[in-house]
Formats: sequence, C-alpha cells, structure tokens
Amino acid sequence: MYISLQHLEVKPVRFKVEVPAGEIDYDVSVTQASQLNAEGTAQLLSRSLGEIRLEGKLDVTMDALCDRCLESASIPVNRSFDLVYMPAEESRSGEVEIDQAAIEVGFYEGSGLELNDVLREVVLLSLPMQVVCSEACKGMCPSCGENRNLHDCGCQPQPLDDRWSKLKNFRTEDSPRN
Repeated sequence: MYISLQHLEVKPVRFKVEVPAGEIDYDVSVTQASQLNAEGTAQLLSRSLGEIRLEGKLDVTMDALCDRCLESASIPVNRSFDLVYMPAEESRSGEVEIDQAAIEVGFYEGSGLELNDVLREVVLLSLPMQVVCSEACKGMCPSCGENRNLHDCGCQPQPLDDRWSKLKNFRTEDSPRN
C-alpha cells in the first residue's frame, strides 16, 4: 500500500492490511511464517514540512534459526508503533546539528511512503538480538557438533589451557583487602 502526500493533505489515511508470507523481503536469516496483519493511521503533521506520522499495531509470526542449536525457532511479533517520517531532502540541507528528537525520525523519498517498507522495518527492529527456540535449549556440543537437545553425545568438556591458570589466581592474590 502506498501512502501519498496528496491523500494525506486532504485527510488522515486509515489502513488495515493483510500481507501474505513472501510478499515482503526481510533478511536472509528470517522468514515470515504467518500472514502479517497491520492496522493504523497515517496523517500529515505539518503541511509545510511534509512530516508523516504513522501510528498502528501489527501482528505476525517470524521463523529463524536458533542461535544455540540451529533448529527452527518461531518468533511471535505483536507490536504497536508510532513513527515520524520526514522528506529526505530535509536531511540533505547541509550540515546541521541533529537534536535528540530527530534520532527517532525516519526519512522518505518522493511523494509518499510505502507501507510495506515501514512494516518491514518495524518487524526487523522487534526481533530479539539472540533467537532461541526455547529458554531450555542446550545448544550444540562444541566438540562434536551434535544437537544436545536431541540426545546427549557423551563428550567430555575439554580441560582449560593450563598456561592461563596463573592469571586466574593473580586477581585473587592482588585484590584489595577491605
């Protein structure tokens, strides 16, 4: 859905979209597993500056590989958003000091804003830094690479390198006494 400035100059635009999986190109590490449902309002904040405010909420389920065991993990994303976009020309008007509020602002080019691009950004920023299939995930064995959630491989942990043992004791010997 394209939100044009011409429509926003007349009145705010309400949107309610259902984006099927595969329509939005995310990242190679995540895929959309369910239909993305989003609804909200787009309005023009300042007619002279062309600032667009998007408020709404979205709901989708994403799939990614677990960072511990490399099995598939499902990530539900249910998020509200309140975003402000300014014309890209405003950001190129020379060197200007950016205030704290401008850090939260996005930029658009042309005569409007593509809603799917905004939804993609909201979803990607909502994903956790580390994806895990469950909090109890045991991960992969560092020795043989076996998934420890499926069965115990029996590998013994490798002994620590003895060359570093003096450093471990160094801190306890030289620590200040209270």
